[in-house]
Amino acid sequence: MAGRPVIVWFRQDLRLADNPALTQAVRTGDPVLPVFILDKGSNAPSVGAASLWWLDKSLRALATDLKARGAGLILRRGDSQTELRRLIAEIGADRVYMNRLWEPEAAARDADVAHALRAEGVEVKGWNGTLLAPPGSVLNGSGQPYKVFTPFNRALMASLIPPSPLPPPEGLISPADVASDDLDSWGLHPRRPDWSGGFDWTPGEAGARAALEIFLGHGLKSYAVGRDHPAEPLTSRLSPHLHFGEIAPWRALQAAKAAAGDGQVAAGQADKFAAELGWREFSAHLLHHFPQLTTRAFRPEYDAMPWRTDPEALEAWRRGRTGYPLVDAGMRQLWTTGWMHNRVRMVVASFLIKHLLIDWREGEAWFRDTLVDADLASNVQNWQWVAGSGADAAPYFRIFNPITQGEKFDAAGRYVRRWVPELARLPDRWLHAPWTAPSGVLAAARVRLGHDYPRPIVDHTEARARALDALATVVGERASSGD
Repeated sequence: MAGRPVIVWFRQDLRLADNPALTQAVRTGDPVLPVFILDKGSNAPSVGAASLWWLDKSLRALATDLKARGAGLILRRGDSQTELRRLIAEIGADRVYMNRLWEPEAAARDADVAHALRAEGVEVKGWNGTLLAPPGSVLNGSGQPYKVFTPFNRALMASLIPPSPLPPPEGLISPADVASDDLDSWGLHPRRPDWSGGFDWTPGEAGARAALEIFLGHGLKSYAVGRDHPAEPLTSRLSPHLHFGEIAPWRALQAAKAAAGDGQVAAGQADKFAAELGWREFSAHLLHHFPQLTTRAFRPEYDAMPWRTDPEALEAWRRGRTGYPLVDAGMRQLWTTGWMHNRVRMVVASFLIKHLLIDWREGEAWFRDTLVDADLASNVQNWQWVAGSGADAAPYFRIFNPITQGEKFDAAGRYVRRWVPELARLPDRWLHAPWTAPSGVLAAARVRLGHDYPRPIVDHTEARARALDALATVVGERASSGD
């Protein structure tokens, strides 16, 4: 005879396979109630518009997958603790199972929920379903968090014991007649206007599996070098699927390692992909140990940087109207697709921070709103890395030259021509610095600087000197380095 129901509280684990909380709930043999709560008090304000678009589609996919196995996905909106209490009372549940969240605010919320429910006699259990290793499990010889990536990644990979595959459960038994919100009423999909027409993604567990298969069959073979070239489809495109937990990170890692073990790809290619998963892990562990990263520089002296307030320049950067083609191409790709190539992310971030001397927090907020893969830990860590203020960060005086970056990584100009079509007729020689082209070349390409395409909003050489002068106010001496 079945016992009392178990609530499975879904969050950033929107999948059925390799889902420890769901699997453990099914193994009890008792009815299982899958639940997702849009918590307006804690997680919703930090979720950007592009991520809400993804969440809408991912929840629909999860609901379809659950329905095929005999269970409905219950949707509730409001305070998590309040909604869980209501559900417990409605169905007589005595257990809540979940995969843990590690971001400081979410972790604190979960701890409060667990404490309150346990005090009322409800069993609350959590598993790691989002990271390769839970924060706190990878520490240095002194028992302290790593602050440098390479030794962290070495220790992480050496300690990993990937769990055995957990297949999607079949034949779920779920309580009937439980009230649920209509997902359409949440308004997660943009309207008036619907700006998501260029979002070429398939959210959901099936979409994640398909993305991994495409990557294993194509991109992974030349990943180490190819991932730096934005016109080439050689990145994994797994980041939003990993963020929303549509695929377990250890499954992606195992698949890449297996491809190398079978001789399908060189071992170095799989190792490079593993290192990228390691960087994601490093970011999550850092944020867990140093929650101030979201608002303050990891290196406190960098909070004294003399940032400029320049709304016009900030808006030009957001809209891809800086006059630097690679920067503008990246920002337009972001606006149109909800994603940007990683190499270009570094260039546009450096441009905002160092060419424009605008606070990295402005850029982090924009990315958080416009990226479908806007993971808080990765986003903050990457922006601080570019700013030079983070753990294991690039030195502040490393200032990406958007011209030479374009010439090196988009030599044929296919990326720029796609996203900045007004420059499509310019010869490669002038494409990444159109203001240097002779007037006859511009005329033949039908480019009128200042009309069809903006002139640079800042001079690279002058901006670089200004950035180094600003750095001197923080570190006490003027640093110098090549671009």
